[in-house]
Amino acid sequence: MYVLRRWWGKNGLRLGLAVLALSTAWMLRQTQGAFVLELYRAISAPFQAKGPTRAEILNNAQVQELQQRLIELESQNRRLQELLNYNTTQPQPGIAAPIIGRSADHWWQQVTLGRGRRDGVEVGSIVSGTGGLVGRVVQVTANTSRVLLVSDPTSRIGVTVSRSRFMGYMRGQSGNRAVMEFFEKVPDVKPGDVVSTSSFSQLFPPGLPVGRIESVDFSKSPAPEAIVELSAPISTLDWVLVAPNPKPAATEPPPPPPPPPDSTLP
Repeated sequence: MYVLRRWWGKNGLRLGLAVLALSTAWMLRQTQGAFVLELYRAISAPFQAKGPTRAEILNNAQVQELQQRLIELESQNRRLQELLNYNTTQPQPGIAAPIIGRSADHWWQQVTLGRGRRDGVEVGSIVSGTGGLVGRVVQVTANTSRVLLVSDPTSRIGVTVSRSRFMGYMRGQSGNRAVMEFFEKVPDVKPGDVVSTSSFSQLFPPGLPVGRIESVDFSKSPAPEAIVELSAPISTLDWVLVAPNPKPAATEPPPPPPPPPDSTLP
């Protein structure tokens, strides 16, 4: 008995640890480690960052969408308010019209407005934006109208330098700049001069702001040319003003009368 007790005192701890290890191994095998995994999760959970739930992700996406819509509406409201403020400074106030159509292939040539004959729009009506002239109405339906922009290469407008009154005509260049060709060979013009429609324009009333002189080329023949930076934001238009044109629509001159018969012929 003494020998057994001595042996147990010497090897009991080792035997207990061995039994514990075997029991743990057997339990892990039976549960396939589920107990240890759950224990690990319970211990490590407070130290792990909790990710957003699916509902939270969806809610955040909806909030971001609403915020973006709000920013866009605020931007549109600001631009429309600027346009309406500009309208109050014009001698011929117009009606606000949204741009509802603009082709990428004809971005600088034409736009379609969401106002038409029912709103008082007619062919020849003047279209302007914040800062200056945009173009003129060339086609009208009951609810829409088509506008030829001043940036269209086919556009020809009689213009004048407001400071010196030297005149010429301006043609579009499919961009935010246009070319002014002077009638005089030595015009009094310099960068920064304001350009507006002239009293000799057949399509527009005089005094409408068009742009500013950016540069002048006096070497051009037969007369100097100037680059005009358009004052209306043609590239970013979303609303415009449409006003009646006090000038009658330009018409083609009648054909010349036939020559009188030659009385010398028999």
